[in-house]
Amino acid sequence: MTPAVTAGSADPRTARTRAKLRAALLAACEHRPLEQVSVAQVVRGAGVGRATFYLHYDDLHALAVDACAEVVTEAVDALHAWDGAPPGPDAPPAPLAALLASVHTRAPVYRSLLREGGGGPLGELLHRELRQRSLDELRARRPQDTGHDLTASAVAGIFTGVLADWVHGRVDATPEQLAGRIWRMLLAVHATARHRSLSPSSHPKSAVTGPGAAPLG
Repeated sequence: MTPAVTAGSADPRTARTRAKLRAALLAACEHRPLEQVSVAQVVRGAGVGRATFYLHYDDLHALAVDACAEVVTEAVDALHAWDGAPPGPDAPPAPLAALLASVHTRAPVYRSLLREGGGGPLGELLHRELRQRSLDELRARRPQDTGHDLTASAVAGIFTGVLADWVHGRVDATPEQLAGRIWRMLLAVHATARHRSLSPSSHPKSAVTGPGAAPLG
């Protein structure tokens, strides 16, 4: 069984073939939902045979997940593109707005791969990867705190769900506006989680905006 997400291959021919298949799938998804794309369409667009397709992928879902891997990596990195304390609520990381602008330019593709509410190959992979990254960083930054699993799930759920609803036209915002709104929501999640780990006399507002802002996972 081929892996759901491929990280390249030592064989240049394999890497080229997979790149062609990924490009063909994304091109097909510009015109129709993933559910309406066939293996025949993809192999025709990639200029390879059907047997070649099945040498590399079990099905179109596996290919779709592989095709989503790059944007997922970019999204996870964009939400963690800072050192030390995170930017304040009015200054989301610049890579986040850049990512959303890129998604906006290819909205039909992402609508095909990311269902409303956060499902689909892109949504499933994004949620899983973002949750794991958040969990790893929370454990590394605040090992004494508890509840990291819930915080990581909330971060992944908010970002994936909002992104999905945005590309489907359920959220009205420019990429820059959406970056700011998402960032404020994520800061609020972390501030709430951090406040619960502090003494009752602590103030959650300072955890969001003060110089000792709680780092995001």
